[in-house]
Amino acid sequence: MTESASGIILRTRPLTETSLIVHWLSPNFGRLATVAKGARRAKSPYVGKLDLFYEADFSFSRSRSSELHTLREVRLQKTNSALREDILKLRQAAYAAAFIVQTTETETPLPMVYEVFKEFLESLCAHEPLPQLIFAFELKMLHELGLEPDLDEMKLSAGGQKLVSALKQRNFDGVFGLKLADSQASELRQFLHGFIIYHLGKILQGRAQALMTTHE
Repeated sequence: MTESASGIILRTRPLTETSLIVHWLSPNFGRLATVAKGARRAKSPYVGKLDLFYEADFSFSRSRSSELHTLREVRLQKTNSALREDILKLRQAAYAAAFIVQTTETETPLPMVYEVFKEFLESLCAHEPLPQLIFAFELKMLHELGLEPDLDEMKLSAGGQKLVSALKQRNFDGVFGLKLADSQASELRQFLHGFIIYHLGKILQGRAQALMTTHE
């Protein structure tokens, strides 16, 4: 039976000389892996439709023996091309995708996580990749995971607590209206680093690069 979904491509990797494994994030199916047979051929119908952070409507046939399903059709909706024009944006998008992979289970509906990631990418495409965007993403994801920091128990300065509250409440576009001093950015970076390690067991290596603000 063929099923339909909308999704964002989290990652891809070669399966054979001609086929590609595509990992999706969708609202109704959560994280889903599909094999695009023949996608690496020059005349494949998938050419130009399968790349990191592309948004598309797609259909697939579910496998009865594994979690790797067969991709049938892709209707590309958005490429988020600005992410491939700036290495800092690409690093932030890659870190957000890795965070989702680390903290969610496969084939579990994730409508709110999908919306968080979709809005994050839209905002990242439209703005400069500032650290507060990553802080806001982490806080919103922790909320969806049921691990939201308690403001009354956080070991942060009064200013740091206000910033956390604002980052949690604002949408991603609104986050760019918050100006962080270097000391404030350092405080939030260290606090969330420790909080994530304590609750999730590790921190992803890409976080340090995602928080860089220059191309050096």
